[in-house]
Amino acid sequence: MKGGDNGTVTPLMKQYNAIKAKHPGALLLFRVGDFYETFGEDAIRASKILDIVLTKRGAGSSSETALAGFPHHSLDTYLPKLVRAGERVAICDQLEDPKSVKGIVKRGVTELVTPGVSFNDQVLERRSNNYLAAVHFGKTEAGVSFLDISTGEFITAQGDKNYVGKLLQSLAPAEVLFCKREKETFFQSYGPDFRYYALEEWVFSHDFAYESLTRHFNTTSLKGFGIEGMQEAITSAGAILHYLSETHHHEISHIATISRLEEDKYVWLDRFTVRNLELVYPQNQDGVPLIQILDQTTTPMGARLLKKWVVLPLKDVVQIRRRLDTVEALTQHTELLDELYLHLKQINDLERLISKVAVRRVNPRELMQLAKALDAIQPIKKMLAASGIPALVKLADQLAPCDGLREEIKNILKPDAPMLTNQGNMINDGVNEELDELRSIAFSGKDYLAQLQQREVKNTGISSLKIAYNKVFGYYLEVTHAHKDKVPASWIRKQTLVNAERYITEELKTYEEKILNAEERIYTIEFGLFNELVLQAMDYVGQIQQNAKVIAVIDCLSAFAGIAVAGNYVKPEVSESHVLNIRKGRHPVIEKQLPLGEEYVPNDIYLDNEEQQVIIITGPNMAGKSALLRQTALIVLMAQIGCFVPAEAANIGIIDKIFTRVGASDNLSKGESTFMVEMTETASILNNLSDRSLVLMDEIGRGTSTYDGISIAWAIVEHLHNHPKYRAKTLFATHYHELNQLAEDLTRVKNFNVSVKETGGKILFMRKLVEGGSEHSFGIHVAQMAGMPNSVVLRADEIMHHLEKEKVSEQAPKQRMKSAPKNNYQLSMFELQDPQLQRVKELMEQLDINTITPVEALLKLNELKLLLKDKGEPVR
Repeated sequence: MKGGDNGTVTPLMKQYNAIKAKHPGALLLFRVGDFYETFGEDAIRASKILDIVLTKRGAGSSSETALAGFPHHSLDTYLPKLVRAGERVAICDQLEDPKSVKGIVKRGVTELVTPGVSFNDQVLERRSNNYLAAVHFGKTEAGVSFLDISTGEFITAQGDKNYVGKLLQSLAPAEVLFCKREKETFFQSYGPDFRYYALEEWVFSHDFAYESLTRHFNTTSLKGFGIEGMQEAITSAGAILHYLSETHHHEISHIATISRLEEDKYVWLDRFTVRNLELVYPQNQDGVPLIQILDQTTTPMGARLLKKWVVLPLKDVVQIRRRLDTVEALTQHTELLDELYLHLKQINDLERLISKVAVRRVNPRELMQLAKALDAIQPIKKMLAASGIPALVKLADQLAPCDGLREEIKNILKPDAPMLTNQGNMINDGVNEELDELRSIAFSGKDYLAQLQQREVKNTGISSLKIAYNKVFGYYLEVTHAHKDKVPASWIRKQTLVNAERYITEELKTYEEKILNAEERIYTIEFGLFNELVLQAMDYVGQIQQNAKVIAVIDCLSAFAGIAVAGNYVKPEVSESHVLNIRKGRHPVIEKQLPLGEEYVPNDIYLDNEEQQVIIITGPNMAGKSALLRQTALIVLMAQIGCFVPAEAANIGIIDKIFTRVGASDNLSKGESTFMVEMTETASILNNLSDRSLVLMDEIGRGTSTYDGISIAWAIVEHLHNHPKYRAKTLFATHYHELNQLAEDLTRVKNFNVSVKETGGKILFMRKLVEGGSEHSFGIHVAQMAGMPNSVVLRADEIMHHLEKEKVSEQAPKQRMKSAPKNNYQLSMFELQDPQLQRVKELMEQLDINTITPVEALLKLNELKLLLKDKGEPVR
């Protein structure tokens, strides 16, 4: 790659260095012949990530360079590994055919692939969006935009930092862009865990962004998208368009619109709640998130839409009821549901396939998949239109048949079309006359020559005529001397042999040229026809994107119907009331994890703004308080995304915010204590309440001393009850039974407990919510069940009984603890002032356990027993 020991740089390395200088932050894959090569630091990184051999060029010389490469046809294998490792990869290709160039081949970067910008199927998750996000911090608000270039979806939002943080957590972008000078602000607000890329300050200019967006969408303003005055949102969206240009993605016509995520349309779920309720991702490695239960979709578009529905539940009663009514109709027409499922299974990733068409990266096999998907849409459209169900008929009306494209693809492409366009054998016979002729020449040469020979024998009467080939003359006709007088005048003599003459004809020469160039010409014609087909398909981008959206909705609603039937879920009544009434509700995730034969214990929950606003739930740990809190939130969420719920009946008065403070979520690695995290999350709840909020609090105050904890929990309940503006519906689980006293003073606070049954000193968890407070926590029983040493359990029991006995006295808590019975660690049976016990001790010390026989041991044990009996100790 480099020159000799004098260190001179070869023209190829000059070219490499110039291209690398333009993309300093990217790993450059440099095409050299049949290989992609990496050099220097890139080579060292690539060899580690890809586990390929690292070599050196010019070893020992001043121009020594690290080198690692792989065959160009293995790009789809190695590129995803680099991108998943967080690398930005610049692909540098040869822009000329090396055969037609003297000297250095022209090269250039044809694509810059980053974690957030890719069309590669190996990089992308089929059932998840691959968002590129951009964040811009304004003076009072922040803007955030999300683009999935593989589907063309472009969304933007504006709000405070918490709202932007919630969206970042919910939509989980693969890469985030921000301004270099805002790096510290971003890290402080959202942490360093996102893959990010910092852009120059000038990119985050509102005027520049506005112009970029209007130019791209070919509009004079952004009013039509509903984002005209959203300065921060527009700035972030413009940064994304600039980044696409910077990464050499210029064919982006499939990004046809930008939509606004309006905060007031969706239920407020802060990032703590999204995490605590395990909506999309589990908190523990073995955990099961809600999405895993709900996602019974069959298409990739459906799966991606469902994730958005789960993190963006609706507040609009009309829209929620429309979804619920459709799900109900499908549950009542199970034959239609089964048939829908069969046809949906035939539909590939319409959204990403048509995006590949728009950016001209689609291959023949994918175009065939597109046609098959359009085929499957036909019966779906007919079934829904004939269903008589208004919502389904409306969806059917929105499906575009795209008959012209469907038929054209099937007419032109072979059913088993290959993935690569340079392999030939893509185009059907009968499409192009020249192509058919070339194929008959290239693949049926012997037949053609045999036909030619028979024709000339017939025309000339030379029965011994032969057609043959050699490298000097190419194809020729051979005639024996006996028949040479029959040779037509138009034949040209090329060679005389002892027994024969050899001739050529115009037809043979033409055939020879054709057969030698046929294969190359076949590829050229096929490639041209394929490109024409892709151009035709580009006219259908909008219609097919619409189809993909409608199919995704049908898929999600069908999945909900399937879950409802299989899981015995019911249709919730959703209204504008302030009542939350769930009868015999179940936890959708836990009930699926139960061992075979074990049934989930259902529970009722009733909350309103007038009589029962706050429920204080007491009961021992492990009794099911946390599960009850979570199941209430999940049932509300499921209802407001349009899904049936695991209950006997449910009346859901629209909830606009769900807050949770459940489970340990220590940020100890960031130097924050359990208590600090708990108080931060609680503060966020109390500062953002509304009249339709649902607040779930679990064991508030356990991170500090008991009396601090009780005081804080007490004050929080009072605040929620006495709030001057809002009566947030609250479930407050606690092990502080002292809080039960609140119900005496606060009219809308009610006490409930998760019942347990105590039999023979052991407890049985009934997991049933009953009215009234709990007497004590059974914590010691739980410790015993967990395998705590018996001595610790007995001592804890002794102290607890003392404290309960002394609770009625007027002693201060400290005094009660001081008067607790002391733990005497010396075994009382060996008190030295007792002569008989002294004798027992002496006997035991004399025993040699290593030599004593079993019989002797029994005799000694009997002797000890008699000694203790004489002392009056009970013998067990």
